[in-house]
Amino acid sequence: MGKQIGLIFTLLLFLLSQTGNTMAFPSIPAATANIARQAEISDAANLTAAESVRVAIGDKSFASYVYKTIGVYGTDYLDIYNDGSLVEKLPPNQNVNITMQPDGTYKLTEDDGTEIANVSGPLRFTSFGGCLGVKGLTRAGKPALYHGSFEIAKTPDGKLFNLINRLGVEEYLRGVVPNEMPVNFGLEALKAQSVAARNYVLSPRSKSSANYDVVDSVASQVYFGANTEKDLSNRAVQETEGLVALYDWDLILAQYSSTAGGYTESYSFAFSDPLTRSFPSTEKPYLKAKPDILSQKPLNNNEDALEFYKSHPDAYDIRSPYYRWTREWSADELKKVLETNLVTQSQTGFVSPLFKKGDSLDDLVELKVKRRGDSGKIVELEIVTKNHTYKVYKELVVRRLLTKDGKALPSANVAFENAQDNEGNLVSVTAYGGGFGHGVGMSQYGAGFMGAELNLPFDKILQHYYTGIVIGTKPVIISADPSQNVVAQTFYANKKKASLVVDNKFQAGKLNVNINGKDYVFELPQSFFGGNRCVRIDISDYIKSGRNKITFSYPKDEGSKKALRLFVELVEKDVGIW
Repeated sequence: MGKQIGLIFTLLLFLLSQTGNTMAFPSIPAATANIARQAEISDAANLTAAESVRVAIGDKSFASYVYKTIGVYGTDYLDIYNDGSLVEKLPPNQNVNITMQPDGTYKLTEDDGTEIANVSGPLRFTSFGGCLGVKGLTRAGKPALYHGSFEIAKTPDGKLFNLINRLGVEEYLRGVVPNEMPVNFGLEALKAQSVAARNYVLSPRSKSSANYDVVDSVASQVYFGANTEKDLSNRAVQETEGLVALYDWDLILAQYSSTAGGYTESYSFAFSDPLTRSFPSTEKPYLKAKPDILSQKPLNNNEDALEFYKSHPDAYDIRSPYYRWTREWSADELKKVLETNLVTQSQTGFVSPLFKKGDSLDDLVELKVKRRGDSGKIVELEIVTKNHTYKVYKELVVRRLLTKDGKALPSANVAFENAQDNEGNLVSVTAYGGGFGHGVGMSQYGAGFMGAELNLPFDKILQHYYTGIVIGTKPVIISADPSQNVVAQTFYANKKKASLVVDNKFQAGKLNVNINGKDYVFELPQSFFGGNRCVRIDISDYIKSGRNKITFSYPKDEGSKKALRLFVELVEKDVGIW
């Protein structure tokens, strides 16, 4: 009988091991196992501080990120370090001017010309009890102040330097969120924005410079620093601490724009491939076209697009001033606009045939949309003249081509009515459009409406705009490698519900975890055939509402050839509310 039970149990375990990502296995806590030595946990705590970001600070107009000279100060005492050694401590609000010399060294002076030091670098500035400022620089009408430290980094040619603000990711987000979304959109929308912004800065990317990760303008995310922080947006960052949106173990590309116009668009129909520049690009399964009203049929033909954008159906971003808009050109006006803009937009590679400087258009016949995305976004546009047809691709190219009074179209969610005389000559073109921006991913106005007026929490907002995502901590790897032996994370939970999701590809037998100061050992079921298998462990009983700290320790008795990939899941994949 015992052998039969053992056989049944073995068979059951085998079946369970084949169920993939959806199977939850029980956790087995150790009473007082003292899993990780206190020194290891202390070291792991320092790892969270290492999750920092390097932001290049631009000039007043964001036109340049390189300098030959610049002045900085601290609102408290300013400590100046050269190659890690303290050079000088200046009193609060006293400027130090940094000037690069022809030999590549830095001359540090006071405003009256008094020399402080001449040093080789690298230079670092801190103001432990205050913030750092840049002489003469303002952001949002206020003196530009920053948390963290300033670093001076030479450009590759060694002739100029970048000013880098290095600070923790959460501090950085406090200077981003209120500048990317109006605070009056409400707490839940701001939380959704916080997660999207965290995804952006933590996602791997091709960098324009080895000196920094992002810049402080719309070229990355708008980051105006400490002097623009707001209480409500700070709360939103705090109450989403450590949380990111994930799809299939990866941080998603959390695209967002001001206004989708009632229907978001698929990534592939708005963006070209960042490497090959092919368009349409490869699809991203979490960035799919989706209407706010699910009964709305796709707008991928001209008739339906025109009907939709000439009307005002209910939608989440209906309160946006750009929810609907029109533009109109006379035939002569449009011809002049196109002759000017076709030259510039041909340089993008998305206009065929090329329109070169000095070329002219013959009489216009019509603007004809040949292909649309499901939101009605223009994918391929034809400019038809008496003797030629020019093809234009990609939403941003379309928007910058069809300017009105020097301004690009708010979006490429647009349908045209071509007015012609009795002889078929074009008289005028009217554009009926909706939305502002690329319209992929989260609509910020939509998020504001969903949070403030529908009382939906931030996770439901995110799961509407990003299909199939879960919300949790950034996935990490622990192994016998000293750099991966112990990893700590902090995260905010607004509900006492959480799971550890573990990729146990290498068949480790257990996982050591410290949750809010208490040690646990979780046994990991084995698969007889190995392979990639995910284990879900319910840790709801061990977390608290609010801020939590979790430390993962690699079990050393598992040997040096195994590793575990894991994250904490706070919000499961949506099960069909939308």
